[in-house]
Amino acid sequence: MSKRKAKDAPLPVGECISQVQDILRKRLCHQQLPDTPEGVEAQHKHLLELLKRTAVHGESNSVLIVGPRGSGKTMLLKCVLRDLLEEKEVETNLLQVHLNGLLQTDDRIALQEMTRQLHLENVVGDKVFGSFAENLSFLLEALKKGDRSSSRPVLFVLDEFDLFAHHKNQTLLYNLFDVSQSAQAPVAVVGVTCRLDVLELLEKRVKSRFSHRQIHLLSNPTFSQYLERVQTQLRLQDDFPDETFAQDWNASVKTLCEDKSVEDALQRHYNSSKNFRSNHVADVVPESCVCSQTCHQTCRPPGGQQDVFNRRPGQYAPRSVYFGVVSDHRHETPQRRLRRRAVQSANGPQRV
Repeated sequence: MSKRKAKDAPLPVGECISQVQDILRKRLCHQQLPDTPEGVEAQHKHLLELLKRTAVHGESNSVLIVGPRGSGKTMLLKCVLRDLLEEKEVETNLLQVHLNGLLQTDDRIALQEMTRQLHLENVVGDKVFGSFAENLSFLLEALKKGDRSSSRPVLFVLDEFDLFAHHKNQTLLYNLFDVSQSAQAPVAVVGVTCRLDVLELLEKRVKSRFSHRQIHLLSNPTFSQYLERVQTQLRLQDDFPDETFAQDWNASVKTLCEDKSVEDALQRHYNSSKNFRSNHVADVVPESCVCSQTCHQTCRPPGGQQDVFNRRPGQYAPRSVYFGVVSDHRHETPQRRLRRRAVQSANGPQRV
């Protein structure tokens, strides 16, 4: 009975605030992956099946993920890789090579990075190769299993894919797509780009070896869907240790998003950009203010801990934050500053 009472007892508010800080920091700053990506379920299923055929069945594939910046291309790919690596066979066999067009500016640098990520520096040594294709073939040959009958599957991820199309003769793309079309080794080539006309940049010989599979992330959410996703980012999950605190916090988040000033601010952000990455950046400062101010307000409540949970909905989110959801106070207009200070004076001084 005592253990059950200890489990059901509410946590100290300061500890709850610290846990909320950690949760929001992971979501907004560390870009924590969602359990299930919202709005891209069909694309997630398609890409997962495609990569699973390479990792499990040894089938080579190539695909492009196309969408504007901030649409969730990298998030989608990371979620697929996380789900794919849950299978033990895939986790032990699949090799990954991640290249970025902003970093690997020519084929020589890209080849060196591929060798490093595949841990084949000692195998290559001081060997001299006549061409890029010969060097790549040697790398894939070195990955063969002990029975020499099959190779370990390799996943090549090319971020900023369109920049690789500007390399001389597009040698890297040509050889990767050529290997993916042949039975030489199980290879999957995944390109990530924000250019819709990326196929027009490819040479004819490269385009003929590409599978022409494309996954588009061009969703255009309505404002109500956008507002719901904002609330989802701020809500606490059901597994939060203190159920009462989580319910009050979620009620406060709902009240916050229903406030007219916050809704107007989010509407302006929605009209200018539906990029959730920029929304996360804008939320970092206000959310840190919410946590720190709430901690000072609630760590020593005048009426004891029970009074904290009996406060009106919305009190966990001070109204001063309502005007900072999209921008820092240092960059607000004089009219908005006067309005914010008027609301602060109406709420009275904070209790410490």
